[in-house]
Amino acid sequence: MGTAFPTGMSASALPGARWRKSRRSNPDGSCVEIAVLENGDVAVRNSRFPDGPVLVYTPAEVEAFLLGVKDGEFDHLLR
Repeated sequence: MGTAFPTGMSASALPGARWRKSRRSNPDGSCVEIAVLENGDVAVRNSRFPDGPVLVYTPAEVEAFLLGVKDGEFDHLLR
C-alpha cells in the first residue's frame, strides 16, 4: 500500500485523481463523485464543491457499503 490519505483533506490535494459520477446523477450537479486513489483507497466528494473536503474509505469499507446497497439495506432512504 502507498501513502495514506486522511479523511477531510481538500480534494485539491489530489491533483491526479480521476473523479467519476453516476450516469444517474441529477442535472443540478447535486452528485457524489468518487476516485480510486493510488493506494487503492476510495475518495468521495460533493460535485458542487470540487475543491472541498473528501471522505476517504478503504476498499473493504466500500465493498461492505455496496453489498449493503445491493441487499436493499438502505432502501428506506429513498422513501
